[in-house]
Formats: sequence, C-alpha cells, structure tokens
Amino acid sequence: MTMNSKTALLVGATGLIGGHCLRFLLEGDYYGKVVVLARRKLPLEHKKLEQHVIDFDALARNADLVRADDIFCCLGTTRKKTASKEAYRSVDFTYPFEIARLGLANGAEHYAIVSALGANSKSRIFYNRTKGEVEKAVSELGFKGVYIFRPSLLTGERQEERKWEEVGGNFAKKLSFLMVGPMKRFRPITAEAVAFAMAQTTRKGSLGVHIFESEEIRKIYESRQ
Repeated sequence: MTMNSKTALLVGATGLIGGHCLRFLLEGDYYGKVVVLARRKLPLEHKKLEQHVIDFDALARNADLVRADDIFCCLGTTRKKTASKEAYRSVDFTYPFEIARLGLANGAEHYAIVSALGANSKSRIFYNRTKGEVEKAVSELGFKGVYIFRPSLLTGERQEERKWEEVGGNFAKKLSFLMVGPMKRFRPITAEAVAFAMAQTTRKGSLGVHIFESEEIRKIYESRQ
C-alpha cells in the first residue's frame, strides 16, 4: 500500500482540536482520503474529504463507515454542555470507545485520541476518571499503535463560546513564565499544537501504547520544520 492510498478517519472535526487536525490531514500527502463522521456537515469542500452525517447514539448502524487505516478521535465536551454525568460519559467514553472498537474490527491499525492532563482511571474526580477509563479501554483493544494526548488548558479560537475557559486560558498564558520545573506541565497549549502532534505522531506508526503529556506535545510542535 502506498502512502497516499491510506485513509484517515476523524471524529470531532467541528471542535477546537479537531478543526486543526482536519487541516493537517488534508494538507499533508500521507493520506489519500480523509473521512469525517459528524453530527452536521462541515462547510468545506476538498478533493480528499469524505463527510458522513451520523447519529453517534446509533454507531452500530453506521459500522461500515468506521473504516480507515488510522483513526483520530478529538471528541470531547464539558459538564456545562451536558445534562447529566451519563450524557457526558457518552461523549467522552462511549463514543470514542465504540469508534475504536468498530474501526479495529474493520481493519484500522492506529488510534489517536485527545485525553486530558490528569487522566487517571482511578481518580476520584469524575472528569479525570472518565478520561483515564477511555484511555485504558482503547489501549486494551489490540491496535498496532495507540497514541494518547494529554494537553493542559487549551487556547485557540472556538466556534462555540466557553467564556470561563477563555478567561482561564488568557490568565494562564500571562502566568506561563512562572510555570517552571514541575509546574511546566500546567502551561496552556494551543489546539493547533495538539493537532499537529497527533497527525505527526500517528503517521510514524510506532507500535504499542504511547502517552504524550502536554510538554511533550509542545516539543513536537516546536520542532516542526
């Protein structure tokens, strides 16, 4: 299989990281086709882009669409945007896991997922525990390579308004110079940096499970040519 005959599948393309990830996947020459699964169609046309509008609560009915060499999962939400913990868990655990499971069954080899700083399946904090649980679940499915990205506070232009995240991001950026030593891991990071690291790392196809903390993500981005 030649490089440009490979297919990437992206979920979460309408989000902050997902939008940048889509751009990198389309601009590069590694993938000949980029499939996006979303709740709504993106206002974008590209010769490599194939879009499907689906109901994520009925993924099994769309199983044949979850087909690619490499899968990029940028799904995520906030407790403010979900009515309950169950609804939140659907977006941050159930959907990413089902996409992974169906994709693997259809021949996918690599899976990249956005997690979060502090993800831990044993955490007492619901958010961190959910992120940790989905990391563990997809890592045990049997992909040739799993790539987990744990960014700190994200910065960048969002399509939807998240006022307090924006305020927090701006405040954190001003204090970044104080975050040295062990505190470096809490420095805010751009969504573009996370997306670039995802695209760059996944195409290398390293075997096994790899976790990239925020500062390592930053280094990958800053070392780009």
